[in-house]
Amino acid sequence: MSKLYQDLCQLVPVEHVSISENDIDVHRIDKWYASADPDVVVFAQTTEQVAAVMCYANKHEVPVYTRGAGVGYVGGCVPVRGGIALSVAQMNKILEVNTGDGVAVVQPGVITGHLQEAAREKGWYYPPDPASLKECSIGGNIATNAGGPRCLKYGVTKQYVLGLEVVTATGEIMRVGGRCHKNKTGFDLTTLMCGSEGMLGIVTEGTLRIIPHPETRAMLGASFIDFSAAAAAVQAILDAGILPSALEITDAFTLAAARDYLGEENLPPGDAYLMVEIDGRVGSVKSELEGLKMLLEDLGALRINEAADEAACEQIWQLRRDFSYSLKHTGLTKLNEDIVVPRSKLVDLVNFARQLQQDTGISVACFGHAGDGNIHTNLMVEDYSDPVIKAKADAAVDKLFTWVLEHDGAITGEHGVGLAKKPWIKQALGPVSYAMHQQIKTALDPKGILNPGKFLDE
Repeated sequence: MSKLYQDLCQLVPVEHVSISENDIDVHRIDKWYASADPDVVVFAQTTEQVAAVMCYANKHEVPVYTRGAGVGYVGGCVPVRGGIALSVAQMNKILEVNTGDGVAVVQPGVITGHLQEAAREKGWYYPPDPASLKECSIGGNIATNAGGPRCLKYGVTKQYVLGLEVVTATGEIMRVGGRCHKNKTGFDLTTLMCGSEGMLGIVTEGTLRIIPHPETRAMLGASFIDFSAAAAAVQAILDAGILPSALEITDAFTLAAARDYLGEENLPPGDAYLMVEIDGRVGSVKSELEGLKMLLEDLGALRINEAADEAACEQIWQLRRDFSYSLKHTGLTKLNEDIVVPRSKLVDLVNFARQLQQDTGISVACFGHAGDGNIHTNLMVEDYSDPVIKAKADAAVDKLFTWVLEHDGAITGEHGVGLAKKPWIKQALGPVSYAMHQQIKTALDPKGILNPGKFLDE
C-alpha cells in the first residue's frame, strides 16, 4: 500500500478510500477522450472530511481533482498529475427546500433533475436545465456555471447561487453569500466560485435560489426553407416583445441525419427547424401562442407543429434530444464545441461552418440555443483515435475557435475550458486578464494543488 493511501485512511474512514482498479478506472476520465489515473480515490461524506483531505494535500503538495457526476465534456476533472481524485458524489442530500425564503440548500452531489423534482413538488422551480440534468450534479453545474435551453429567459447557474460553503486549498471552511436574495457585502466571492472549474476551492454546500413554477408552458416547432430564414425568425420573435423560455435552432446537416435515423416522414420539411417554448399563466400563454404562430406564418414557416400542453411539449423536446442520437447514428465521432457568438452572427457562423466543411472534408452539424447565440458546433470525424484524422480535426477546431474569437464570440458557453480548450485560453482572455486569473489562482491556491494541469498552467 502506498503511503498516500495509508495516510488518507487515517484521515477519513478506510471504506471511503480506494485504490481498486475499478474505482481508479472510473475516476480517470469524464465524457471527453482524455484520461489519467489518480493514485487514490476518496469518497467524501462530509465537509469535515473534505477539509481534512485538503489540509493533508496542502501540507504534502499532493494534487487534488474534485469530481461530481463525471459527465463533463472538456476533461475538467481528469487527474492529469495523479494524486487524489476527491469524489463528492456521495454528498447528495437535499438539505432544505424553503419556499418562504425562496431557497434550496443542497450538497454538491445532488443530481440537478432531482432538485428540480423536489422544488416542483412544492410548486416551485429551479430553472437551470443542462441537457444532462438527469445525471449531472449541482457541484459540477456550479464548477462550470452550466447553462441549458432555458437560459434565454432564466439565466445560467450563477444567477441561482446565493451562497456557498467552500473548502479552501489549505483546508479551511469558508462560507460566502447566504440566504438573502440581495447581498452586497464585500467582494462577490460566490460568483467567483461559479465557473472556477475546481481550481479555487471545493464546494460542499450550495444555497440556491428557487422561484414559483410557471403555471403552464407551450411550444411551437417551425420549419423553414433554410437557416437564414430561421435565424431571422429568432430576431423577429424577440423584436416583437416575446421572451421565450427556450429558443432552439437546427441546421440542415442535423436534420438530414435525423431523417436518416428517424425516417423521412417523421421530420418536417425544410433545411432549418426552430423550437420556441413559452411559459407563464394559462391565459397569457394561450394568447401568446396564438400571436407567435401568426408571426411565424408571416415569416414564411413551411410547417408549424403546435404543442399546447406539457405532454405535447415533451414530444417536441424529444425531437430535439433525438438530434443528438441521430448524429451518433451516423457512426462518426462528435466533437461537441459549445461556442457562443453574438446573436446577429448566427448566419455567419453557419456559413463559416459550411465553408469549413468544404475546406476540410469534415462534416459540421450546428444546433442549439439560438436565443443566446450558444450554438453547439459539432465536428463529425471518422476516427478521432487515428493520429492523421485527429490532427486534421484539431486544425479544424483551431480554425473554428479563431473565427469565433475574431467575431466577438466565446470558445465556451456551458462546458467550461478544462483540457479541451486550454490551447486557446490566452487568446480568449487576453494577456492582462490571463495574468489576473493566475494571480487569483495563486492567492487562493498558493501551492497549486487544486486541479493542476488545466487551463491556468503553462
